[in-house]
Amino acid sequence: MVGIFSLVTGRPGPSGFGSASTAEQVTQGIDASNLTAIITGGASGIGLETARVLALRKAHVIIAARNMESAKEAKQLILQENESARVDILKLDLCSVNSVRTFVDSFIALALPLNILINNAGVMFCPYQKTEDGIETQFATNHLGHFLLTNLLLDKMKQTAKDTGIEGRIINLSSIAHVYTYEEGIRFDNINDEDGYSDKKAYGQSKLANILHALELSRRLQEEGVNITANSVHPGVIMTPLMRHSSLLMNFLKMFTFFIWKNIPQGAATTCFVALHPSLKGVSGKYFLDCNTYQPSAHASNELLGRKLWDFSNKLINSLSKA
Repeated sequence: MVGIFSLVTGRPGPSGFGSASTAEQVTQGIDASNLTAIITGGASGIGLETARVLALRKAHVIIAARNMESAKEAKQLILQENESARVDILKLDLCSVNSVRTFVDSFIALALPLNILINNAGVMFCPYQKTEDGIETQFATNHLGHFLLTNLLLDKMKQTAKDTGIEGRIINLSSIAHVYTYEEGIRFDNINDEDGYSDKKAYGQSKLANILHALELSRRLQEEGVNITANSVHPGVIMTPLMRHSSLLMNFLKMFTFFIWKNIPQGAATTCFVALHPSLKGVSGKYFLDCNTYQPSAHASNELLGRKLWDFSNKLINSLSKA
């Protein structure tokens, strides 16, 4: 109830920020000039706003995008506002294991450090379909592609943290929709089956996977003693291109729930807060909503489920690599 009250009123939480805070406000005064960040899906929506604000705070931003024309336009928009912005673009299609590997090779070839990885890209409420690798699209794009991307970039992040002494941060964009998933949470035994498929529950499943991934990754990093944190965030309810498969439904719902919808600068706030704010040094394995920690669902807090998902994801990727 407190969360709903804060959401509607915009009242700040313990962090000093709330649902009405914008990405610029939560990063005010922060100098990120010694940081390099990768943002998936950084060419539009809250991804673009995240890229813009991180560049405004002087971080070197790498926009990872499937549509390179959109990425070029995003880069120009940022440079028009901020001529000194450091922005690069690289192609990444999270639906494709080969594309993820190619992206990582291209990034490594740039010989840049990597301090921040923001797993922002996603698809929502898609009709049933499979990727070129034969994986259900929402699970593949929202979770599996980011899982592989993160694993392939971890060594670079660990080396950067060791060389610079600066804490690395990994942020997974999840959603409050993680609470609406299949009964078992993750359909491990029939992840790609059309039988029983629900576009809404499949989305919720993928967003649950984002939280579980960050939770298990955090545990492993802490166990290893690595100076990198991993957290997940719910950006809020925002009308973005992500909703292209359900725009009529969302416009209808918006008429009756207008008081909880955010604009894009507000939607990017929690991501930017978790990525840059000094108050979160050492904070890991948490779920954030409106720039404050929030308790996710029972499934999302289940460490055993997180470990099972980790092993399942590794095996699935290994099977695709051998195919």
